Amino acid sequence: MRQLLDTTCRVETPESIDLQAEVAGVVPRMLAFALDLLIRFIIFLIVLIAVSLAGRAGEGLFLVVLFLLEWFYPVVFEVYRGGQTPGKKALGLVVVNEDLTPVGLGASVIRNLLRSVDFMPFLYGTGLVSLLLTRRFQRLGDLAAGTLVVYRSEDKVQGELPEGRPLAPSIALSLDDQMAMMSFTRRHTSLSDARQQELADILLGVTHDNKEDSVTRLQGIGLWLSGKRQ
Repeated sequence: MRQLLDTTCRVETPESIDLQAEVAGVVPRMLAFALDLLIRFIIFLIVLIAVSLAGRAGEGLFLVVLFLLEWFYPVVFEVYRGGQTPGKKALGLVVVNEDLTPVGLGASVIRNLLRSVDFMPFLYGTGLVSLLLTRRFQRLGDLAAGTLVVYRSEDKVQGELPEGRPLAPSIALSLDDQMAMMSFTRRHTSLSDARQQELADILLGVTHDNKEDSVTRLQGIGLWLSGKRQ
C-alpha cells in the first residue's frame, strides 16, 4: 500500500503535549521568495537613486546597503519579526525550528548563509531539488540549521475554555511552556481525570507552584495566558 504524503509536522513536548504545524511546500515558498525579491529590488532602486546624487561619496554607502539587503534582510525579519519576512507574512508562512520553537539568530544566519549553496548551479537549482526530495520540504540551509517553513496558524490550540478563575503564573514562562499550558486548558474535555492530574503535576513543576488541586491551578494559569483576566 502506498503511503500518502503527510505535510503535517507533529512534535511532542516533554510535558506530553502534542504540537503540530503544516509544512509549506515548494510553490508558496517560491512565491514568498519572489515577493521578498521584489521588495528588495524596490529598496535597491531607491537607494541607487539616492546615492547617485551624492557622487563618489555614495558608492561606499551603496555597497554597504547592497550587502545588508542580500545577507541580513531575511535574518532581521526572521529573528525579530516572528520568523516572517514580508513575503512570508503575505503568504502566511513562518520559519521555525524543527521542534516548532521560534527560530534564533544562529539558525537564521546559517540557513541564509547557505542560500549561496542552494543557488548553485543556477537559479536555486540545488535548493529546489532538496525541497522536492526531503519529506518536510527543506532546502540545504534548512537541513543545516534545523529549521522548517510552516504555515502560521492564528489559532494554535483548539477547544473551549473551561469555567474558572484566571491565575497569573508565579514566574516568567517560556513560549513552549505557555503553549503547553494553554493546550492543556483547552483539552480539558478530551482528557481523563487521571491524565489531567498527571499532566498538571508535571506542568506545575515548571512554575514551582504548590501542587494541591493542581488541575484547577493549571487551568487558571491557562485561562490567564489565553487572555481571560476576570
